[in-house]
Amino acid sequence: MRIAILALTSGGKKLGSILAEKLPDAIFIENNEKIRHNLKTCWHDYDGIICIMATGIVVRSIAPLLVDKRTDPAVVVIDEKGQFAISLLSGHLGGGNALSQKVAQCTGGQPVITTASDTLGFIALDLWAQSQNLIPHDPRQLTAKSAKLVNSGGLTVFSELGLGHLPENLHRTTVREEADIIISTETGCEEEQLILHPQSLVIGTGCNRGTPVAEFNQALTELFAELGLATEAIRTICSIDKKNDEQGLLDFAKMHRVRTLFFTKEQINRYTDLEVSEAAMKAVGAIGVAEPTALLGAGTTSLFCRKRKWKNITMAVALAPFSLSEQDQEPSII
Repeated sequence: MRIAILALTSGGKKLGSILAEKLPDAIFIENNEKIRHNLKTCWHDYDGIICIMATGIVVRSIAPLLVDKRTDPAVVVIDEKGQFAISLLSGHLGGGNALSQKVAQCTGGQPVITTASDTLGFIALDLWAQSQNLIPHDPRQLTAKSAKLVNSGGLTVFSELGLGHLPENLHRTTVREEADIIISTETGCEEEQLILHPQSLVIGTGCNRGTPVAEFNQALTELFAELGLATEAIRTICSIDKKNDEQGLLDFAKMHRVRTLFFTKEQINRYTDLEVSEAAMKAVGAIGVAEPTALLGAGTTSLFCRKRKWKNITMAVALAPFSLSEQDQEPSII
């Protein structure tokens, strides 16, 4: 977590220098510019900003910069004596609450955290989802269910995959229609339900040389619409190593913000129970591309969806093993 420390007074600057020495990846920024200019400069370059000054000054200065709690940096305000470290912005996802606690430890002061889940001792739903690599289909429902958790004291969870560990206040249910939260690779849910997508789908794909990114997207759109799957659930896009310089394929993975994995023909040809593609054998010396690379990427032996063909592309889907871990606490900032 890259942290910028800003201060106005001589006492604040002294404290800022001390904090910069104690906090990893923190830097004290000392110049003669106005605080509004300093904050604007740091806003997109740092994950967290510590302001040693009055809260009102910070609020008025950051107001024009606010966009979204998923992208705004954490902002912590502290007095120059280090008595109170206020988590002002991006407390959960941005790490503001954890940062305020760390600052208070450094100064011997008191962290000031006002998010309801923390003050009442409930799991921070957005942080829990993030720690489990669960992507909300509709972030607005994540906010709504966080409020329901605080108000009711618990939520029910249905999963089509292995649930594993659930934190306190989240309870299993086998009835999908009655669940507050659904963990699924599929898109469909009731209007008032929160659907969280586990990143467990692995796409294996073969293509002709020079296939543009638009064709990959069109093929994926058609395939996922047919299967009722969510693109947020994609973990990896795989192919044979001879395609590791295929620009359309690389751009396709980049657009979906997932990594690519490439496998050799020797790895692919270990499979003896897959249908052999004469075209792939002739072109790259492998029994196939889409199906075996999907299996290799997912580390499994069965396909979720067999190979589908388009003019220049083949795609298959495998489901990687998924289970919730016991990491349900707010991650450390160091």
